[in-house]
Amino acid sequence: MVVGDYVTRKSYGGDITFKIIAIKYDNDMEYCILKGVNLRIIADSPASDLTEVDSDNMGEVETVFNESINKYIQKIVLQRGVNDGATLKKNKKRSSYRNIKIVKDDNDTKSMTFARPGKVLHVDGDAEYLEVCKKVYRQLKINTIGKVIPEKDQPSAIVDLVKEIKPDIVVITGHDGILKSARDYMDINNYRNSKYFIQSVSNLRDYEPSYDDLVIFAGACQSCYEAILDAGANYASSPGRVLIHCLDPVFVCEKVAYTNVGEIVNIQEVVKGTVTGFKGVGGLQTRGKCREGYPKSSYI
Repeated sequence: MVVGDYVTRKSYGGDITFKIIAIKYDNDMEYCILKGVNLRIIADSPASDLTEVDSDNMGEVETVFNESINKYIQKIVLQRGVNDGATLKKNKKRSSYRNIKIVKDDNDTKSMTFARPGKVLHVDGDAEYLEVCKKVYRQLKINTIGKVIPEKDQPSAIVDLVKEIKPDIVVITGHDGILKSARDYMDINNYRNSKYFIQSVSNLRDYEPSYDDLVIFAGACQSCYEAILDAGANYASSPGRVLIHCLDPVFVCEKVAYTNVGEIVNIQEVVKGTVTGFKGVGGLQTRGKCREGYPKSSYI
């Protein structure tokens, strides 16, 4: 096996598909460093425990997730009644404005209401995960700027990025995990990258203390949920120290971006709308970031 191969683990029944990102040797034993294709997980495994598969292979867990994701995306689009793809192609600069609903008034004419959903800055430690997320952001008509920054560099970069891009919502994610030897799940030193997510959130809250002016999602697989919230995040992973799907932050952002600014986002609906549910994502009451406007321009 070589770096770049797609594999599953025999000992886990091939439940998750991984990509080999490095190979190391220990006492003549070959080990592979693995990255989940759909789940935000980094793992290591003896090469003897791996089975090579096609790049489009999906394990049992991933198959269930993907079916749920496709249905959920379709449900969101249908409920919102958005069909402005042609407009976006004609004028991408004005893509932040949406026809979120078409109704009829007393004169049987189309509503003059339009909306500006929240803008997202998505900072990810993994380029491949970010590309998957950006594809779904586009499907959901969410104006998003994506940046690939290694987890350890995120704390020093995040505030300048927010000053430059001026987002309504910030996602800080990548890889994480609990060390095999860990016994105390509240000890930050027992996590691969939680300390970087915590510091990033803390730096942002020093810059913008208001939870409603700047909405923050932070964390990845098995991250120290409580410490990330204590640092100032609106939403975080992972309450149950489970693996989260790479699209979980996207679905959190969708709820916030399209909830009216005059309303509090239903936290239970946010969690219910994620792939991994209440064991994977949680958070605090947060005000929506979608602002309705009137009248609608005839030039958009």
